Amino acid sequence: MLILFPLLCQARYFITMLSSPHSSSGFFQRHRNEFGLLIAILCVVVFTTFISDSYREFPKQNATTILRETALLGIFALGAGTVIIAGGIDLSSGSVIAFSGMAFSSVCLLLAPKVDGLPQTDQLSVWILVAAFLVTMLAAFLVGSFHAWLITAIELPPFVATLASLVGLRSLAKLLIQDVTQIAYASKTRKSTILITDPLFSSLGNVWWVPLLIFAILSIGLWILLSKTVVGRHLYALGGNEQATRLSGIRTDRLKWLAYCIGSMTAAIAGILYTCYVGTSEPTRDGAGYELNAIAASVVGGCSLTGGAGSIAGIVLGSAFLKVVIDSVAKSFESRPDLVEGLVVGVLVVLAVAFNELRGRGLRKQLFPGSLGVLNVLILTLLAGLITFATASPEYKIRNGLIAGGGALLLLGLRTVLERRSAQRARG
Repeated sequence: MLILFPLLCQARYFITMLSSPHSSSGFFQRHRNEFGLLIAILCVVVFTTFISDSYREFPKQNATTILRETALLGIFALGAGTVIIAGGIDLSSGSVIAFSGMAFSSVCLLLAPKVDGLPQTDQLSVWILVAAFLVTMLAAFLVGSFHAWLITAIELPPFVATLASLVGLRSLAKLLIQDVTQIAYASKTRKSTILITDPLFSSLGNVWWVPLLIFAILSIGLWILLSKTVVGRHLYALGGNEQATRLSGIRTDRLKWLAYCIGSMTAAIAGILYTCYVGTSEPTRDGAGYELNAIAASVVGGCSLTGGAGSIAGIVLGSAFLKVVIDSVAKSFESRPDLVEGLVVGVLVVLAVAFNELRGRGLRKQLFPGSLGVLNVLILTLLAGLITFATASPEYKIRNGLIAGGGALLLLGLRTVLERRSAQRARG
């Protein structure tokens, strides 16, 4: 599985070398990130096909599952990416998903027809689902507006403002769901989950092409907004240099309001679809840790955490890449894939951010200067050995760990020596 980690960077570098800024069209140069992601996705799929029989025996089932999961991730990754392009960060996606699922299910439960005083959620009218959707989207709009107010008027850092929602919204959802169930069932019983059994409700998440269609519509809409409108150009300018954008007479507060509302409302749509998929709302579990996946998909897709860079196509492909890698992990570690998934996502985020930084400054930058550089060569060697040891088969743990650590030490040590010789020549 370690071969999957550097695939993205290697593919991007390969496309960059092939694409020439002096070519007649410059098409490959402008879209080298997207082509790199396509190659990386293809490499992971081929790799997984060789190590697992599942892709060969059930191609359609695996394809539809990956497409649905990619769409569910991509929907709220689009919002997170828009916020990042505008120079902000939104850590609340997972909690907004949990809160939105709770709000949608609560409205359905409260408006459901009652028999003998008990709500019946197996045959909900369409108007109930529409009302629940509108209430949920209104709540998401208010969350995004609250974030924008904290950041623009109170002048809190975006990290702090959305971190508060990351913690607070989930707790609020846990409290509200108990009050809603107590009111709906007219008893002293307070439940922490809401079960909806309506077939139309379930089909919104279980029919694989429904999330995919919504994802496609949102992607096209946001692509038009960011690429073809004045507002989109202003969002990129805001992320690139907020002070210069403000001095140009652009109302940056409204741009931030728009960006954070897009972030919260796309997370709300994903929350509704996730709730429909599992059939229940459980704020304790729903959307836990999803904010990292949203940021990871955006960063892997080419969005710079400093703002002002990124594309909708990159976010779409970044979501697909992340999902095929996670699926490959599940196929490779069938017993406990959850133990490895977080490690893979974390490594991919670090690699993507590092590549974006190095791409702007060139590969000749000294990565391991001085004593700190030597220490981190040893740290990276240790990490390579430990990760390989932890993920290898029991009978090959020690051997593979030593091989990975030794190989990392050799390559990083060689890089360090070459850097220092180059620095000496530059000084001499």
